[in-house]
Amino acid sequence: MNMWSSGRRVLQDLFSQPAVRSFSRSPAQNTVVVERWWQVPLSKVGSPPRLHPRRHRIYKLVEDIKHAPKEKMELILTQTVPKLGGRGDTVFVKKSVGRNKLLLQGLAVYPSPENKQMFAEELRLLREGKPEERIQTRTGQLTVELLKRSKLKIIKMPSDEFQLTKEVVCRQFQKKLGVVVPLHALNLPFESVKDSGDYWCEVTVNGMDTVRIPISLVPYEDPSASYQRQLKTQMQQPQATTDVSEPAAEEEVAAADGEAAEEEVAAAEEEVAAAEEEVAAAEEEVAAADGEAAVKAVSDATVEAEAGKDSGSQVSEAAALGVSADQDETAASTQMSQDTTAPPSDSPKKDDSK
Repeated sequence: MNMWSSGRRVLQDLFSQPAVRSFSRSPAQNTVVVERWWQVPLSKVGSPPRLHPRRHRIYKLVEDIKHAPKEKMELILTQTVPKLGGRGDTVFVKKSVGRNKLLLQGLAVYPSPENKQMFAEELRLLREGKPEERIQTRTGQLTVELLKRSKLKIIKMPSDEFQLTKEVVCRQFQKKLGVVVPLHALNLPFESVKDSGDYWCEVTVNGMDTVRIPISLVPYEDPSASYQRQLKTQMQQPQATTDVSEPAAEEEVAAADGEAAEEEVAAAEEEVAAAEEEVAAAEEEVAAADGEAAVKAVSDATVEAEAGKDSGSQVSEAAALGVSADQDETAASTQMSQDTTAPPSDSPKKDDSK
């Protein structure tokens, strides 16, 4: 009984643990479609297929989804998004942008049949409903912003029959600003005008927003004359800039000269200090050399004195040797003189009487 209870407890513990998902069941990030190179032959009903151990393991690639072009996500914008569109516009974006930005921030919804019907009804009311119930489109907002920053300049043609009318203004809008303005959307405070001057006009965008735009009607001018004037102004501008830059250049030169002079003074002071250090070192060397010279002179004097003593003793010795030599010579000379005198003969003297 205890064995069965313990086994039940073990099974309960195993079932209570969270299930581990098999690796084979995990979704593959990249799918590759292949097929067998050799077709498997048909087998009998109820029998397993007759697979060759090697031949039926050879596959050929059919499609690699990893390198296939990725499909974009279709969404319907609920608000105006820069560089994408306005409310009710259907856009195609990357899946990462759609999931992480547009859907997450509530800027778009999925194009379900209900959402498509809702935005289609809203667009119909926008076009056919009352003016106070309408909402300006994204392109309408951009057009209004462009017209608010614009100014129309019209050149009067060299003709007496020229008149500034709605048709002329509409053509100039399309030519100068690239905006197509219908005649019913343009309002002029005059029927036609010939005189040059400053005027204004009003443009209504989608029947909701009205923008007032200034108009300048200038007289006709020969293009060559205007070109010459532009060249003249361009040539005068560098001269003006040079005239303006000359005082600044002089100030910069003066400042540079002052800085250079300060640097030269500092360098001269450093050179003077270095020269003083060299002079002090030279004086120390001279003093040391003088001391060495004095010691050397004293030693030379002592050496000379000793040499004089030695020479004196040598002279005295030489004199003594000379005296003794003279004495020897005198003695030798006296002896020689004595020897030269005839000694007495031992033979008897002859008698002269005989």
